[in-house]
Amino acid sequence: MNDYGIWLSFNNEAEGFQLPENPSSIEIKDANSNKTYHISGIGEINVLKDSSLTEYTFEGVFPSQKNPFMVAKRALQPEIYVDYIQKWMASKQPIRFVFTGSTFSINTLASIEAFEWKEAGGAVGDIEYKLSLKKYVHYAAQKVKVVNKAAANKQASPRPDNRASAKTYKLVKGDSLWKIAQKFLGSGSRYKEIQKLNNIKESELRKLPIGLEVKLPPK
Repeated sequence: MNDYGIWLSFNNEAEGFQLPENPSSIEIKDANSNKTYHISGIGEINVLKDSSLTEYTFEGVFPSQKNPFMVAKRALQPEIYVDYIQKWMASKQPIRFVFTGSTFSINTLASIEAFEWKEAGGAVGDIEYKLSLKKYVHYAAQKVKVVNKAAANKQASPRPDNRASAKTYKLVKGDSLWKIAQKFLGSGSRYKEIQKLNNIKESELRKLPIGLEVKLPPK
């Protein structure tokens, strides 16, 4: 891969492509699902909730001809990029969104929230687009186990253990402390906490070995 680029793929990389030109910027939105209420005699209160899913937005051009701004080794015709994205949206399945940059990287499943495109006015055949993605988390219904209430009442309830259990994570290919903090702590900017907790030097950040087990601070 190049030092800077964006890749989109579908169905475990059975289909996919690198964006032919890098967008000028990527907008990343992190937020909480906090709720505010007005209570008589108290006023407005804010109830803190879990973090919302991260949103990614960027725009660019699918060029019809080769130009100096192209970074992809294999360029497709503009309409093929459009066909791929529309097909993936219709499938109602997540895609894989990969971004590699000089300071941080992203590798996550994402849903396509919006796709806008039009033929560019300046160059015949070029297509301008805007793509909005949202991080996707797998979920499934949990089985409910029916317990005999009378039998359960006969068993003594164990004393709860309030001690916080230490969490660890083993690095896989493509991992960075920023990505681990983003995934487990809700914000990539907390990577310094992981670095300090595991006594990792600055010089070691770019060459962390696969399989390294790191301790995670409380979320």
